[in-house]
Amino acid sequence: MSDIRVPEMGESIVEGTITKWLVKEGDSVQVGAMLAELETDKVNIEINAEVAGTIDQILRQEGDTVQVGETIGRIGAGAVAVAEAGANAGGAASPATSANGTAVAAGNSATASEAIQPEPPSDAPPAPSAPAAAAAATAGGSVLASPGARKLAREKGIDLAAVQPNDPMGRIRQGEINTFAAPSIAPPPAQPRAAAATPAAAAPIVAPSGKPEERRKMTRRRQTIATRLVEAQRTAAMLTTFNEIDMTAILDIRKRRKQSFLEKHDIGLGFMSFFTKAVIGALKAFPLLNAEIQGDEIVVKNYYDIGIAVSAKEGLVVPVVRDADRLSFAGIEKRIAELAEKARSNSLGLADLQGGTFTITNGGVFGSLLSTPILNAPQVGILGMHKIQLRPVAIDAERMENRQMMYVALSYDHRIVDGAEAVRFLVTLKQLLEDPESLLLEG
Repeated sequence: MSDIRVPEMGESIVEGTITKWLVKEGDSVQVGAMLAELETDKVNIEINAEVAGTIDQILRQEGDTVQVGETIGRIGAGAVAVAEAGANAGGAASPATSANGTAVAAGNSATASEAIQPEPPSDAPPAPSAPAAAAAATAGGSVLASPGARKLAREKGIDLAAVQPNDPMGRIRQGEINTFAAPSIAPPPAQPRAAAATPAAAAPIVAPSGKPEERRKMTRRRQTIATRLVEAQRTAAMLTTFNEIDMTAILDIRKRRKQSFLEKHDIGLGFMSFFTKAVIGALKAFPLLNAEIQGDEIVVKNYYDIGIAVSAKEGLVVPVVRDADRLSFAGIEKRIAELAEKARSNSLGLADLQGGTFTITNGGVFGSLLSTPILNAPQVGILGMHKIQLRPVAIDAERMENRQMMYVALSYDHRIVDGAEAVRFLVTLKQLLEDPESLLLEG
C-alpha cells in the first residue's frame, strides 16, 4: 500500500485545493500517471503516481483544501486484479470465456459474471464469495464499502448488501457498483428515489427576494488575489499619477518595420517591448521605484525583472521577464509571448512568478481608457497602459492635429516615493516613448 501525498510546492505554499481527480477508485495506474490536479495560490500542480497499482482509496474529494504532505488517497498493489485472477483460476485452468469464445475478466461487466456462473467450481463457492460473506457487515451491521461506492450506490438506488465484492477483504468499490446487475425486483423501489432527486438537483437557487441567484465558490487563486490586493491597499500609502503619450512615432516604426522584424525574429513587434525598454530607462533615472521596503530598510534593486500582468481564465497572474535590461526588443517580445502562453495553458511555474521588481499592466487590450492599477506588493511601482485613441492635440499655439494618444498611470508607494519623483518618472517615460530612437541609448 502506498500513500498519495500532496507534494512540496515551494517555500511560500503550504496548502492547495483539489480541483479534479483524474482517476477513480479501482482504476489501475502506472508510475508517473497523473492522478489529480491541485490549485494553489499561484500555480496549478499535477499529482503523479509514485508506484504502479490500483487506486484503493480516495480520501479527499474535489474542492477540499489539503496541506503539503497530507495523504489524499492510497494506491494498493493491484488487489482487485489479484482477486479476479483467483476467481478465474478457481473455475478452470484457462480464462473464462463467453459463448462465442471471447475471453472475459470476472467483475468487468454483468455479461462477464453471467458467462462464468454456469460453471462454478464443484467443491467450493467462487473465490470472492468467502470474504464477501465474512466481511459483508461490520460490527454495527453496515456494509464495508468505499465512500465513492456508497455515493454511487445512493445515486443509482442500489442496495449495497446485494453487491458482490471482488476485493479479498470484502470491500465494495465503485467498479462493483458500476457493473452490478440488480435483480428484477430491485428497480421499482429505486425509481422513485431517483425521480425525486432529479428535480431537487436541477432546482434554481432562489434568493429571499424571490429572484434567481447563482452561488459559486471562489477559486483558491481568486481568494489569494482578493487577499493580496486588499493587503496592498491596507499596508501601502498608494497614490496614482497620470500622463499621456503621443504614440504616433511608435506606430510609425511598427508600420515600417513590422514585416521585416517578423521575418528576421519570427515574432511580431508589439508595444510591450517599447514600454518595457522605456520603463527600464525611467527606473535607472529614478531607482526608488525599483525598490521595496523590508522592515525599516529600503532595498533598491540594481537589476530589472519586469512583471507583465496577464489575464488568464483562473485570474490575473504576473509572470516575470528576468533581466529585461539585457534583452533586445525581439528577446522581450519572445519572452512575453512564452509567458503568456504558459499562463493560458496553466503551466506557469513558481519561478516564473516570483521576484519581480516592477510591474506593467495593459488594460488597453480590453478597451480601458483610464484606470488606477493596484500595487503588486512588495513592489512600490506599477505602470498602467491604456487604449490608444485618436484625439485632437495642440501641436503649437496655432496648429491642431489628430494624434494617436494613450493615457498612462503610475501607482506608487508614497512611503518611499515622493510625488515629484513619480511625476518625473512618467515624464521621462513619455519622452522616451515619443522619441523611440532614444530607447536604443537607454537600453
